[in-house]
Amino acid sequence: MGKWTRRGVLSAGVLGGTGLVIGIAVRPGNPTEAAGHLVAGEGENLLHIYLKIDAENRATAILPHSEMGQGAQTALTQMLAEELDADWDLMSFEEAPADGAYANNALGRAYLFKGVNFPDAVVPTVDGLMLNVADAIGMQVTGGSLSIRATGQYFLRAAGASVREMLVKTASKAWGVPETEIRTAKSMLHHDGSGRSAPYSEFAAAAAEMTPSSTPKLKKASQFSVMGQSKPRHDIPSKVDGTAMFAMDVKRPGMVYAAVRRSPVFGSTIRRIDDTAVRAMPGVIDVVTIGSSSASGIVGAYKAGDSVAVVADSYWRAEKALSVLNVDWDTGGKETVSSETIFAQFDRDISNAVDRKHDVVTGDSDVAFNNASTILTADYRVPFLAHSCMEPPNATAEVSADHAEIWIGCQNPLGFRQHIAAELGLDEEKVTLHNYFMGGGFGRKSNADYGLQAAVIARAVGRPVQLVYSRAEDIRQDFYRPAVQSRFKAGLDADGKLIAWQNTYVEKHEPIEAPLIPYSVASQDIGHVASPTHVPFGAWRSVDHSQHGFFTESFIDEAAHAAGRDPFEFRVEMLKDKPRLLAALKRVAKEADWTRPLEEGRGRGISLQESFGSIVAQVVEVTVSNGRTWVDRVVSVIDAGYAVSPDGTKAQIESGVIYGLSAAMYGEITIENGAVAQSSFSDYDAIRMHDSPVIETHIINSGEEIGGAGEPGTPGVAPALANAIFDATGKRVRTLPVMKADLRSDAEASPAVAALGA
Repeated sequence: MGKWTRRGVLSAGVLGGTGLVIGIAVRPGNPTEAAGHLVAGEGENLLHIYLKIDAENRATAILPHSEMGQGAQTALTQMLAEELDADWDLMSFEEAPADGAYANNALGRAYLFKGVNFPDAVVPTVDGLMLNVADAIGMQVTGGSLSIRATGQYFLRAAGASVREMLVKTASKAWGVPETEIRTAKSMLHHDGSGRSAPYSEFAAAAAEMTPSSTPKLKKASQFSVMGQSKPRHDIPSKVDGTAMFAMDVKRPGMVYAAVRRSPVFGSTIRRIDDTAVRAMPGVIDVVTIGSSSASGIVGAYKAGDSVAVVADSYWRAEKALSVLNVDWDTGGKETVSSETIFAQFDRDISNAVDRKHDVVTGDSDVAFNNASTILTADYRVPFLAHSCMEPPNATAEVSADHAEIWIGCQNPLGFRQHIAAELGLDEEKVTLHNYFMGGGFGRKSNADYGLQAAVIARAVGRPVQLVYSRAEDIRQDFYRPAVQSRFKAGLDADGKLIAWQNTYVEKHEPIEAPLIPYSVASQDIGHVASPTHVPFGAWRSVDHSQHGFFTESFIDEAAHAAGRDPFEFRVEMLKDKPRLLAALKRVAKEADWTRPLEEGRGRGISLQESFGSIVAQVVEVTVSNGRTWVDRVVSVIDAGYAVSPDGTKAQIESGVIYGLSAAMYGEITIENGAVAQSSFSDYDAIRMHDSPVIETHIINSGEEIGGAGEPGTPGVAPALANAIFDATGKRVRTLPVMKADLRSDAEASPAVAALGA
């Protein structure tokens, strides 16, 4: 996959079946044979492409989204179970296969047609179009906080409601009673007048002959009994008792192991390899080169460069041999690039503002700045960031002349299958991909490079191969959140009102609205300039919101202090026409006890972000002593419209807080001699358990459209942290990570104090 765009991200499902097939009519007709053979086993009836019921009346949700720890599959199952009137104790889930029938057309509905209410007669055509497009581009993505608000809201709820309607119709016909007299509850059909009851499974075969409604009647929130409840996650027991399968658990007959190294300087090619000594090492089977001219060397517009892999009878032997392999790389002059030269380039390109593109232009900024009593300027910077999933990229591949089978954990199974088929010169139907639980993804595992490498190596050696990235390879060959510089200028009138806002930053990515501010400022000029680097770009949790959230909410704080205003009150004044945002901001101030005085050396900071359909307000409390920062408390308020699983929503916000704090406190990928300098958690650190603050999360169910939870908790953490540090020290952090900032007081920094400390 390349860069996601508004026209590129589409998503979720169609129909198919053996036995009973019930589907949202996402394309004309009822193609019941499309997927039944893929998911329905003996004794099971496929009651929708997303639902099957067995002879024991157990219902299984078939979900076109990956599970990487976020709990989305349980919440999606709740949405289907709610409309089905299912017994939760009889519900389970399984992940949909990597097949075009399960392409993510729901993402197209949510992303391209957000807020559009189509006439009922048009819905099948729209869904069919989205499915065809999603299938064509290999889109079966988990990301962008779209699982619940797209697939769940548009399709899984409708699937459950459609199935329930069909079961009622079949029971009505069998019992000879009106449909209106039949009620459903806990996976049972009841006719109270005659005293008859039957499980859903009894009518599966008859319902299989029916075509479902594309627009069934859905419940109102006041009728929910499963949605809105904190149900136990179905994936947790197996993860606790060790029976959960991850891709690294796969073992194949005759399997060997591979360790890989991509060109350290991005885009480099191999001049020469001396592998004589390596081939003579114990257990070494082969040395395989993967050229950048192959499909596996290309990801989007980024030329990955060459790779080399050592294959051995154990992973340790492969990794040990790789470490002594002598490779001469052609770096193409990129060895002169460093973080310093990159930021110098950014500064130059912002200053020159050549071909500056506009995001927003309102009012007359020149006039507003001329009339301003106070003008502020500031530059903010963030470094490259890696994803650093606990489970590094890995895949097992078995390739023959006419078929390939891949075992992997990824965020886009259908897209990976498409890429692998193209690389191997096979029809897509000749590639079988099995997707597994992941130990983290965060966007990294939406790039197919590691699956492609495994397939190429397996083809070369003619045996099943398990490829595992070392921690160093994972960190040094990531697809990085980009380094960004953002320049601001703000104008305040004599009353301290913000009247002008100007912002220029480098490199535009998604979502397009990330640099915008929610506040009422009459004159705004927000734009960007191109300043490309050779460092590969990748989607990172909350994507551009993670950078721009830090920039805009920090600079808003600067404006508040320049105006002599409390940062919370300053924001409130500019949100009078945004009641939903204002409610979240006021709630977090209340929960954090915003006006409570803090001891010397402690500070409190606030932030507000709207992203991925949700609003998150956060307050961070810190202690700063001897130049070191401790994060004591983080209070978050999320308005995601409606929390399908409150515990799941809170867990996702907590996860986003920890991920955001890790990045803000420690996260920095630096480029030296064209390559990444970091290699492990010793030099690319994260928040540890003993450093974790108290995290409090509060939910607002506003009744608006359902928003995301996985992404929105991250963007506001860094600015609230930086604002809290300013509150504690009077020092403004404009460049991350915090660990590099000099936060010592004048007394602490004095030579006398330093000598005393020694």
